[in-house]
Amino acid sequence: MSANNIPVLHSVKLFGIICAYQNPKHTMNDQQLLRYSRQIMLPQIDIAGQQKLLDAKVLIIGAGGLGSPASMYLAAAGVGQITLYDDDEVDLTNLQRQIAHTTLDIGLDKVISTQQTLEKINPGVKVIACKQRLSGDQLLKEVGDADLVLDCSDNFATRFAINKACVDCQTPLVSGAAIRFEGQVSVFTPGLHDSPCYNCLYQSDGEELQNCARNGVIAPITGIVGSIQALEAIKLLTNAGQTLTGRLLLLDGLSMEWQTMRLKKNPSCPTCGVQKN
Repeated sequence: MSANNIPVLHSVKLFGIICAYQNPKHTMNDQQLLRYSRQIMLPQIDIAGQQKLLDAKVLIIGAGGLGSPASMYLAAAGVGQITLYDDDEVDLTNLQRQIAHTTLDIGLDKVISTQQTLEKINPGVKVIACKQRLSGDQLLKEVGDADLVLDCSDNFATRFAINKACVDCQTPLVSGAAIRFEGQVSVFTPGLHDSPCYNCLYQSDGEELQNCARNGVIAPITGIVGSIQALEAIKLLTNAGQTLTGRLLLLDGLSMEWQTMRLKKNPSCPTCGVQKN
């Protein structure tokens, strides 16, 4: 195929997109159709899938190494509302990997810095920035209001609290972690596909997870993991492809090898098992 034919094919596809837009169920304007055209061209997304993204409400907990790329890609993809929670401020040591922030943002609340970045990427996205540690009734409320949750936090206690809230509210959860040269991602869909939960994978009475401040982290690992979280979120929201539900994706950046572990629901899990209180 000649390279000269590519613009013609794109024009034909864009014409089809505009014609499909005549469906009154969809509310996209011409600018949105053009902005998201490369996504709408994908048969797994199409007009209907893009409209689902525009109508979606996503909760992201953590605006650091994982939350930065995840939120940026979701905003660029057109997720209609993104709610950010983080109680920290931008520090010089963050800038090596937390790409939503710049040197000028040092001392600024991470959620505000991220909000400003996302609004520059896509002014059409509603970004709600909350500087606080999300817990208790407020956590349950926010998880219940969201179509999907991204766990981009960096400590064990928060991860278990988020997981329990998602199980209680039956809200899909995309979980990621990164440290040193290693990363992992999984998806938990309570009530669907016999999905395990985070507590099926890790015991809540275990040791605190290692963190980047003590062990270090190479910058691109957080970007890779956060980007995969965004991809899994888009797949869940549009019902495209096969998600990581029931699987744990592991990356060893030093050898550049990927592994997948199959996860099973634990009937005795204190959070989602049949014996839970």
